[in-house]
Amino acid sequence: MIATKTVRSYIGGKFRESRADKTEPIPNPATGQIIASLPYSTRAEIDEAVAAAKKAFLGWSETPVPDRAQVMFRFKALFDRHIDELSALVTQENGKTLDEARGEVKRAIEVIDFACGAPTLMMGQNLDQIAKGIDEELTRFPVGVVAGITPFNFPNMVPLWMIPVAIVTGNTFVLKPSQLTPLSAVRIAELLEEAGLPEGVFSVVHGANDAVNQLLTHPDVAAISFVGSATVAAYIYATAAANGKRVQALGGAKNHILVMDDAELEPSAQNVISSAFGNAGQRCLAGSVAVGVGKIGDALVRELASDAAKLKLGPGTDPDTTLGPVIRGERKTKLIEYIDGAESDGAQLISDGRHVDLKEGFFLGPTIFDRVTPNMKIWKEELFGPVLSVMRAADIDEALNLLNRSTFGNMASIFTTSGKNAREFKRRAQAGMLGVNIGVAAPMAFFPFTGWKNSFFGDLHATGQDSVRFYTRHKVVTTRWF
Repeated sequence: MIATKTVRSYIGGKFRESRADKTEPIPNPATGQIIASLPYSTRAEIDEAVAAAKKAFLGWSETPVPDRAQVMFRFKALFDRHIDELSALVTQENGKTLDEARGEVKRAIEVIDFACGAPTLMMGQNLDQIAKGIDEELTRFPVGVVAGITPFNFPNMVPLWMIPVAIVTGNTFVLKPSQLTPLSAVRIAELLEEAGLPEGVFSVVHGANDAVNQLLTHPDVAAISFVGSATVAAYIYATAAANGKRVQALGGAKNHILVMDDAELEPSAQNVISSAFGNAGQRCLAGSVAVGVGKIGDALVRELASDAAKLKLGPGTDPDTTLGPVIRGERKTKLIEYIDGAESDGAQLISDGRHVDLKEGFFLGPTIFDRVTPNMKIWKEELFGPVLSVMRAADIDEALNLLNRSTFGNMASIFTTSGKNAREFKRRAQAGMLGVNIGVAAPMAFFPFTGWKNSFFGDLHATGQDSVRFYTRHKVVTTRWF
């Protein structure tokens, strides 16, 4: 655990307290009590981190790939050993339940495990005798200094979508974690140092808009990886690309789950509830719209309301808790504004989470609306909280049209017992990650996280082979010997 109340940065292989005057209080979302103070990094400190990364790149990029992979093996062993501590830290700063935090850390470990295969992942291609006496080969090289800008909702997993693959492919990395959840980032730095990563290869700086803009425009940063809202993702992509950087910017979502009238109702509803309200709805794979298709609508709403009523609101440290807090009081206030607005727009409130008994923390109970329509703000925008909209469709064609009208295309799922329906859905749903009888269609680390539309800006996605391609560039060598 972090030993001091002041969150440190990690620059050039050394932990330090920032010289900045501006600090941000970090509360535990379940209690509202301040657990740390976060000084924002100064411009000079961010420049120092990038300079250290640039200097370290010279040696690290020349380190043999198997040796870089050995660092990842040691890093993975440390994560395995500290999984309970890492999970508790996520719960403390983010508020999610310990089970959810443990699931996040396991997902992070999967990416480290994937990165351990670098000697295979980094292999190029060759073709002998492309013309008489001439051979050709493709080889991969790291891009340079990479910056990662990560969100509050997965303070452990999302940084590790980026860091292991970027580092093992020979790049150096500067992480700017969310200013709402910075503690896990510092712990990651501690474990990378313990794993034997050379100084300067990885740094952690802190801040908000100013820090982000400095990294986006810094001449020595070659690539930017980002996860956050769609609005910010579009800005990140445009700004970094205009400054000559390669960019992957993962944005928001409005994920639809189709429940067909041939589906098994009970398990389907349970999966919708888990998808909508897991992590308090604060994830880009949350199922935020359930579409009852055919005659199942009324029964689906009754089942969803019944299952939602069984959720236990409370701090993530309580093993009986199944729904933790949202990240801040301001977020709760914004979500209540959405709920109030949906009522005014004519949506039918089935479960109201605005009034909770808990006096401390930032809690909002499970909220369900029925009869939501595409003209409502609650359908158009990503809410990022424990609010579920229910829509109705006469058949799969109407349901797919609703899904495809969204400006987002991150994830979509269908619950059905019909292979024909599942096949239609897989071919026609305009989203990058699809589930069939799966509530949260999260790819494993060796597949890419493939958002579409306003859910992703760029060409190469996070994780999987896409991430290896993003963090490397090619040389094609044509050779002839006389």
